[in-house]
Amino acid sequence: MKIIIVNKDHAQARSFTLGGWTRAFLSVCLLGIPTFVGAWGYSWLVSDEKGGFFNSDTKAWMDILSARESEIEQEREASEAQIAALTSKMAELQARLMRLDALGEKLTSAANLEQGEFDFGQVPALGGPSAATPDAAYAKPDFFAAIDQLSAQVDSREQQLNTIDALLANRSLQQETWVSGAPVANAWVSSRYGYRKDPFTGKTEFHSGIDFTARQGSKVSTVAAGIVNWSGRHPEYGNMVEIKHGDGLVTRYAHNKSNLVKAGDVVKKGQVIALSGSTGRSTAPHVHFEVYKNGRVVDPAAYIRRTNR
Repeated sequence: MKIIIVNKDHAQARSFTLGGWTRAFLSVCLLGIPTFVGAWGYSWLVSDEKGGFFNSDTKAWMDILSARESEIEQEREASEAQIAALTSKMAELQARLMRLDALGEKLTSAANLEQGEFDFGQVPALGGPSAATPDAAYAKPDFFAAIDQLSAQVDSREQQLNTIDALLANRSLQQETWVSGAPVANAWVSSRYGYRKDPFTGKTEFHSGIDFTARQGSKVSTVAAGIVNWSGRHPEYGNMVEIKHGDGLVTRYAHNKSNLVKAGDVVKKGQVIALSGSTGRSTAPHVHFEVYKNGRVVDPAAYIRRTNR
């Protein structure tokens, strides 16, 4: 066998002559080695060792995948539980905030605050530069801690507003039961409390109230909240209404054209209880106003001049 080697320019050529042993060696190398490798590979593939290798590797991967799936499922369930808890907490806070808004609007109206100063229907105005630096590391927010803090703040504000509401309610009740003012508007005093000459006999006699001259049918209003103790016809007072207030105070409104309330009625301060007239022992339309303190008649002037609390 002769092997001829030619360079790329075809300018030179070299030849080699192979003997019998050289040819045999090359044949063994070119044909025997691949044959041996192929036979060995075939025998390994069909042997039990191959199955154990692949089976152990596959089992390990399956165990890893199964463990990861279990971890993912646990994380999913934990996330769903956290979302449900957050949703419930947010719903509770929303309901409490709505209640606070309603209470705030009620207090704003009760306190006669300037319109727009405390508008609970608007989002509070906030702003300002950021205090964070560009290089500041990002910190994952703790939503549960933030919601717990917000819940504590809402609880504190709720207690404060409830306290203010109770104080205003108590003040409103005191204002309602505070005996003050005159029983009729646009009227003038025609006879004061104390001794005077009686208009019928001309003798000096004690006058137990104050007379307000008013037009026939003028509105007669109570000077404080209370319960109607008596309402009817009296031989001298004419049509009269008597109202019992707190702190031992009783007021009378006499000579009415007609009474608009009956015994047992609960009346508010400023409520119209009668219309002025000239019934009973009277010379002309007017309102006879009396005040009793612990069963004794007192001068109504001190209560008429009272200012509201």
